[in-house]
Amino acid sequence: MTAQLHRRMVLTGLGAAGLTGCATTPSPTPGLIRPTFQPRAFAPLITHPGRISRITVCTRPFRAQGPRIEAETVGDKRVVHNYGHGGSGWSLSWGSAAIVRELALEGGPRQIAVIGCGALGLTSALQLLRAGAQVTIYAAERTPYTRSARATGVWSPDSRIAAEASVSKDFADRWEAMSRRSWQDHHAFLGVDGDPVRFIDQYNLRGGSADTGPVGPAPETGSVGFFRSGTRLNGLAPWFREVSKTEHPFPVESVRCGPVMTFNVAEYARQLTEAFLLEGGRIVQRTFNHPSELATLAEPVVVNCTGYGARALFRDQSVTPVRGQIAWLTPQPEVTYALWYRTINMVPRHDGIVIQANGSSQMVGYGVEDETPDRDEAERALEALAPLFA
Repeated sequence: MTAQLHRRMVLTGLGAAGLTGCATTPSPTPGLIRPTFQPRAFAPLITHPGRISRITVCTRPFRAQGPRIEAETVGDKRVVHNYGHGGSGWSLSWGSAAIVRELALEGGPRQIAVIGCGALGLTSALQLLRAGAQVTIYAAERTPYTRSARATGVWSPDSRIAAEASVSKDFADRWEAMSRRSWQDHHAFLGVDGDPVRFIDQYNLRGGSADTGPVGPAPETGSVGFFRSGTRLNGLAPWFREVSKTEHPFPVESVRCGPVMTFNVAEYARQLTEAFLLEGGRIVQRTFNHPSELATLAEPVVVNCTGYGARALFRDQSVTPVRGQIAWLTPQPEVTYALWYRTINMVPRHDGIVIQANGSSQMVGYGVEDETPDRDEAERALEALAPLFA
């Protein structure tokens, strides 16, 4: 083997050290060796309800027409709206912010106010700042206290993003562009200290003696035909594959596994906030109760990223609440995989382990504004997961 070829193999992870402990099988292509999948260590999740450290409830802002990303004139201000992303706020944040940046900079004003400090507010503010604008974020709460901080933290660009029957003809194209742009920009945070973005293997489990159906609250009455992306993002994310019984310890009939993009929301928000401030942005604590109060701002352009708050602030009754609850277990650093079982989502994060019972349909929580935690719901979810680790 030449020195140049050896160096190339090492740099791409194909050197001898990179294959240690990984079985290989012959490939039909002469000279090509491919590693095979190997069983991994599965640290058991501790499902005792005494591990619950908190329960949070998030009101997702669903709009049948999809996110409101458009400009209008309010008094003497040009207001660019960026809200109504359902359960896809973090997932679509960068792509949405790119559109907002162009709308906000039309006509040349470079002094811009951003209302809201959640995922959409932070990414919009950074996009504008890096385009040369002077940007101030006005927010009643810092990110750790916003609804964005109560998100599951999983890449889900089409989670209650719109109603199929209510979207415009070009919505699917615009949604796809936002999704692809966001996917690309999230990758800039992979491998960064604190793991703001990382991939985790998720195991989707079906069947088994304990599987008696979905776990979670009952769906609300009525039905919404939520937007489905179909095959538009095929090839963008890693694939899921069938997993043999020798590759997992779970007492179920079938398992599919694949890497999913996850967000360490607390760290992601901290890094975005720090970058915004270090690059010259300002954050001012302020509460707005009526659009007329925007007239008191010095900036001629206002970007509205208030999420569910836009329903009250701008009297937008097209925003429908969708309740979602997370039970947080104390962190288990040794748990490095995610699960989907009986519609329960388990996602390990540095700030705690997410346990979310999604119920039998996406109508669960639809139209529910109540943010009171339900301890019984959390304990039922843990009880359903317990047999997996018996």
